[in-house]
Amino acid sequence: MEQELATQIVGLGGASDFSLWSLFLRADFVVKFVIILLIFSSIFSWALIFEKFKLFKSINKSTEDFEKKFWKAKSAESFNNSLPSNSNDPATLIFKAAMVELLKTKRQSAAIQLARVQRVLEIAVDNELKKIEKNFTYLATIGSTAPFIGLFGTVWGIMNSFQSIAISRNTSLAIVAPGIAEALFATALGLLAAIPAVVAYNKFNSDSRRYFSKIDNFSKRFLSII
Repeated sequence: MEQELATQIVGLGGASDFSLWSLFLRADFVVKFVIILLIFSSIFSWALIFEKFKLFKSINKSTEDFEKKFWKAKSAESFNNSLPSNSNDPATLIFKAAMVELLKTKRQSAAIQLARVQRVLEIAVDNELKKIEKNFTYLATIGSTAPFIGLFGTVWGIMNSFQSIAISRNTSLAIVAPGIAEALFATALGLLAAIPAVVAYNKFNSDSRRYFSKIDNFSKRFLSII
């Protein structure tokens, strides 16, 4: 009798423990899977956010330096020869691709030369845009789906709570509180994963448009020089 009473007290103590770790341990398989999925989604989105933040900071600085040096150079050809061969700056790579085509078509008419260089510039700009915007869709996907995944875990947890009421035939809050707490934990994790991903996606989209507007302006000015 005493042992049974002790077991009940321990069980009540565990049920009244609403720490995040306890909520996770008490959750059933489906809710645990939802929680783990949302945690990994949040970690992945934050890794992407830091990566893209560093990328935009780096390319904005390197492109600004590139443009300053370009407009101070005596000629496009001499400037092209002075550029490092292993540069990762998009503006540098685009300019070098255009210069290769420009030197290749030296003996052709001005109209053909201009058309071919313009085409190469468009392709180079598009390639660099794809590199910079790589993995943007992951942020958009996490931002749009994480709340619904969390909501699924919430609905599942609440269903379990109602099942507990039906089995125990007891409408006491102590019966349903653990299940509801687990369910709300899943919702909170869904929002925690989604909000930074949506904010970051919108910011990086804006940064990308601003950066490639700058590259497009440089391309037009370069073509006017040709």
